[in-house]
Amino acid sequence: MRRLPPFAELVAFEAVARHLSFTKAADELCITQSAVSHRVRRLEQFLGVRLLHRSNPGLQLTSEGILLLPQLKSALDGLEQLGRRRERRLRVAAESGLCSWWLAGRLPRFMEAHPQITLELVPIENERSPIPEVDVRVLWLAAHDEPKAATHLALANEHVFPVCSPALLKSVAPGRALAELPLIHKTSHGFSELNWATWLQKLEMHRERGSRGELRLGDMGMLLSAAINGAGVALSRSLLAHDALAEGRLAIPVSNFEPMVSTKRHYLRWRRDRQGDPDIEAFAQWMAAEVQTSVDSVLRRTQTATARSRVHVVG
Repeated sequence: MRRLPPFAELVAFEAVARHLSFTKAADELCITQSAVSHRVRRLEQFLGVRLLHRSNPGLQLTSEGILLLPQLKSALDGLEQLGRRRERRLRVAAESGLCSWWLAGRLPRFMEAHPQITLELVPIENERSPIPEVDVRVLWLAAHDEPKAATHLALANEHVFPVCSPALLKSVAPGRALAELPLIHKTSHGFSELNWATWLQKLEMHRERGSRGELRLGDMGMLLSAAINGAGVALSRSLLAHDALAEGRLAIPVSNFEPMVSTKRHYLRWRRDRQGDPDIEAFAQWMAAEVQTSVDSVLRRTQTATARSRVHVVG
């Protein structure tokens, strides 16, 4: 029986050896720099030789690494070409809330337009979660964290605005929702537009502390679920609230206001070795169009909202 090293370790070394950089290899493979480094270490331990010289100012291949690289690259190129002839596959990772509340319900439209592509959606908890090996990652980043590589696409800016259940909204007089209804807070909002203090100041509204109680929850999915079930008023982003607004499960409880533009936005980032891949380009163009449609649709709704309005279908 052949004693062969794990495939993931071989792939990691080949990427590092081509770039002579753990950072660039991690970007290509859509995993962390630490994960790449550990995989190369495990490969060296398995083979019993050093493949890299790790010293400032950068990495260098050892004689064993120089010997291994062309053989490994040839084998991986052959496997990749064979796999692409057999099946066209995209593995996409995105924040679990975005997957559940917006993206998963739209994927049938992409599959109908591209029936030859097999697509797998991988939910992750947040940006700090371990990054699985994927072809495309949907990132949620502040502007100053925008990826610098060419292998990314910025999607439309979302807006932030209050939402609550239509039944709860009917329980108060017009214009009194934020003054009288319970507020639902995100435990760690991370940026000012998801902070209720910012919103109350923006609307020039005073609220008695502790009136009608308040609820604090850990993620946007829980906030929206609580709001839909009448727990109070939450602050939401365009994409996550879109379908619930369209289906009448959520309403916008304020009128004559401007929604805040989010200081964070979604980006698509794909593997360097798939730059120019027509399947990646097709998914990126489709995703950009879907995001723009949803953002525009919700923005129209916020611009015409009235405190007691009946929810109409979002176009």
